[in-house]
Amino acid sequence: MQISDLPYPDPGVPDARSGPRFLLWLGRGQLGGQLKSLAWGMLHFGGVAGLPYAVGLGVDAVVDRAPNRLLLVGGLLVLIGVAISVGDAMLHRTAVTNWITAAARVQQLLARKTAELGSALTRRVAAGEVVAVSTGDVEKIGWFVEAVSRFLAAVFAVVLVCVGLVFYAPELGVVVAVGVPLIALASLPLLPRATRRADVQREKAGRATELASDTVAGLRVLRGIGGEELFLGRYREASQEVRRAAVRSARMWALISAIQVVLPGLLLITVVWYGASLALDGRIAVGELVAAFSAVATLLYPLRHFEEIAMAYSFSRPSAKRAARVLSLTRTDPAERPAQAGPVEEPAAGGDLYDPRTGLLAPAGRFTAVVCGDPDLAGRLAERLGGHAMEDHDGGDRGGEDGGGSDRDAKDGPSVLLGGVALDDLELDTARRLVLVQDKDPVLLSGTLRELLDVPASGAVESGAALAAAQCADVLDALLQSAPDGVEDPMDARITERGRSLSGGQRQRLALARSLVTDPEVLVLDEPTSAVDSHTEARIADGIAALRGGRTTVVLASSPLLLDRADRVVLIDGGTVAAVGTHRELLHREPLYRAVVTRETDEEQRLAGLGLTELEEALTEIEESA
Repeated sequence: MQISDLPYPDPGVPDARSGPRFLLWLGRGQLGGQLKSLAWGMLHFGGVAGLPYAVGLGVDAVVDRAPNRLLLVGGLLVLIGVAISVGDAMLHRTAVTNWITAAARVQQLLARKTAELGSALTRRVAAGEVVAVSTGDVEKIGWFVEAVSRFLAAVFAVVLVCVGLVFYAPELGVVVAVGVPLIALASLPLLPRATRRADVQREKAGRATELASDTVAGLRVLRGIGGEELFLGRYREASQEVRRAAVRSARMWALISAIQVVLPGLLLITVVWYGASLALDGRIAVGELVAAFSAVATLLYPLRHFEEIAMAYSFSRPSAKRAARVLSLTRTDPAERPAQAGPVEEPAAGGDLYDPRTGLLAPAGRFTAVVCGDPDLAGRLAERLGGHAMEDHDGGDRGGEDGGGSDRDAKDGPSVLLGGVALDDLELDTARRLVLVQDKDPVLLSGTLRELLDVPASGAVESGAALAAAQCADVLDALLQSAPDGVEDPMDARITERGRSLSGGQRQRLALARSLVTDPEVLVLDEPTSAVDSHTEARIADGIAALRGGRTTVVLASSPLLLDRADRVVLIDGGTVAAVGTHRELLHREPLYRAVVTRETDEEQRLAGLGLTELEEALTEIEESA
């Protein structure tokens, strides 16, 4: 795979059972690139390993006064120099290619998983952790994949030097062959401690990133309540914890680096001292002593890659663990889904939407409103109607360290049915095309208004009609006024990132218009008018009812203006359907519904249920007590 071929047409299905398994899967996925990098690395390190012997042969030729041999040695040094240069350049090129392609594969997998889970992802994994995985962790994983081939080539060079010395100068070769493995293995006892300290550093860095992400997201609110200094202090404390953890981790790696310098130095001193005594006794030639000295000095270079691979694995293992945990998440718990004998056929148009867990039924072609006393339950119900799990929103479903425990803890029950077909059994693209869920806080991407409304759609609803139904006339005027000179069509006006230049109500209406343009089989809206005034809300309710006539629409809201336009209203209490009827019917016969919609207090509900005589007595008691 070349960099020019990125992105991958299909990044594949990762082995996300654990961090090491995920790293192994990545390595297998680009085996060709690893072998190519290994081949160039062997050429480079082979030249490095052959350099001491060529120098030794040259010294022997000088001592023996053999100019022809010296000339041959000169030619050999030229070939070795070319091998080192070409091998180093190509090794760097192929290794970096492996790094970039591995990082690109992980980023594609994360992007695909994010698109699959939607907003349910941040309910299962902290937003800051998602940011850390998609940025720093991707880099660490790519680093390890890139370092593997260079490490294997370095091992080849070390073995080649040791074996060559054993045959070239047996007395010194045995010393080097024994000493080099001891140097390579000397740091192993320190690696577990270094790994644990690196894990602590990464954990604290993830928490700091999550705190920073949450603070930035709520900056406007923090400024409104004067809480900037409080959260700045918290982030400063978290940042200092990261610094202290990084220093502790760096100290351990500095110790490992020192060992990798001191021990080879001691080996070099030993070889020089022992080789000099052998040369004085005439047991080895001067060229052999020079070759042994050069070989040990040369080994410092490949031995550094032993330290690098240890560091790369120690840093990439927790990163791969977090990435595997995110990639192991699914829309629902696989253990609770029945096995399918084959592909599930798409439900026929005009089917009812039914949720077996809550008992909610949204008849086909009707405008159904859902009232929940718990706003969080309404949001989770909206996600469930779109084919996502409805976990308990207690913050404890973000999983443990086993890489995916959150899904197993989310007992979701039977899937939502559309026309009798379970949404969980459909392909994700099909489920998204049939059922569209607009969150309570939809996101607007930067770009022109035309680009915002250029979404996959049936083509039955024009953008103008959707904007009119969502009452976006003032939004168009605001966009046109803030547009640069020369922009006359509001569709060409640009929307800033996340629509920050617009008010909450304006962003909400643009998002509603985008949802109406798609014209899905089923449209689920979670509080689509919570940020607009009552007059605009009434017109929006009429616009939705008119534009979605004959199409299944589910609106989760508690506004009487929206509820009065619905064909049927469903009251959800305790996670199940408590009452069904029209808005006016439920107001008269359901005290709980009346309390949620009209915000009645318990005392007001008690008085509303009394007769005329009882009401007069109650009022008399209240006056006497006052």
